Amino acid sequence: MWDSIDQLRSEHGELQQKLADPAVHQNPGMARKLNRRYLELDRIVTTHNTLVGLQDDLQATKELADEDPSFGEELPELEQRIQETEDHLRNLLIPKDPDDGRDVIMEIKGGEGGEESALFAADLLRMYLHYAESRGWKTEVLDSTESDLGGYKNVQVAIKSSSADPAEGVWARLKYEGGVHRVQRVPTTESQGRIHTSTTGVLVFPEVDEPEEVEINQNDLKIDVFRSSGPGGQSVNTTDSAVRITHVPTGIVVSMQNEKSQLQNREAAMRVLRARLLAKQQEEQEAEASNLRKSQIRGMDRSERIRTYNFPENRLADHRTGFKAYNLDQVMAGALDPVIDSCVAHDEEAQLQALGEE
Repeated sequence: MWDSIDQLRSEHGELQQKLADPAVHQNPGMARKLNRRYLELDRIVTTHNTLVGLQDDLQATKELADEDPSFGEELPELEQRIQETEDHLRNLLIPKDPDDGRDVIMEIKGGEGGEESALFAADLLRMYLHYAESRGWKTEVLDSTESDLGGYKNVQVAIKSSSADPAEGVWARLKYEGGVHRVQRVPTTESQGRIHTSTTGVLVFPEVDEPEEVEINQNDLKIDVFRSSGPGGQSVNTTDSAVRITHVPTGIVVSMQNEKSQLQNREAAMRVLRARLLAKQQEEQEAEASNLRKSQIRGMDRSERIRTYNFPENRLADHRTGFKAYNLDQVMAGALDPVIDSCVAHDEEAQLQALGEE
């Protein structure tokens, strides 16, 4: 692992030169990618510089202690700081997900449980919106289909960060949310107070930086327009403003109806389509190259049950990491960091172990 530092320092210097070139910034998408990588490497270089400085201090202190034993009192503290810095640098050197700095498009879909599942989808949406607000992220509901009782059969939301630092990226945190979320509680439709179990699906896609990043042949698209509909299927618009785009080669279908303008709905649908196509490309690349780093707990099986929300016990359990908490009310209000931190820590520990075995 330590052997890679010289190469990373060299790449850091090259990126610094590229980012100083005004021509690079004429392509905003490319500039964002380079800047994300630079910030990631800058953290490694800064920590390595600190480590080298501490090691030099340790050597100098040992030499002074040979002449004056009182200097030896500083050695334990220096050795502890060196160990802590080495541990931090080791974590920074874990191969990072290149998409960590990206924004995301999240889709929350009702699953088993009918109206109760749709109501929980609305609860999850509020949870993620509150969490995004707590981190200073911006959110935009792209499209939604409401259920009769005010839940969501399906809702798609874009979540954006204003920071270029990959460590602050939306994907770096929310990529662990994809999967099946199970809820156990007494539904509002239950007259006898019985606890029901329902499920809601969450899909998370890294958003494409620039349209050119994902090539889409317009001849591969089938575009249909129709009138928007609300709960129960009733028409809520008198014009054909809703848009459905089918990418024929992959069979991916995206529908948008939130906006009154057909053009706006089409633009939103294309954003989601690009994100889904990017995710599909990445899945195929990972399947073909088994030596690529894969998250130990964020598999591509979107049918995986990842978490249970037990309302009677005010308990949350993440089935991938073993994390449990008895503050479900706070989590549903947006206090997601401890849950996600457990996913990040579990992932990093597994990767460190894998690197140690190589």
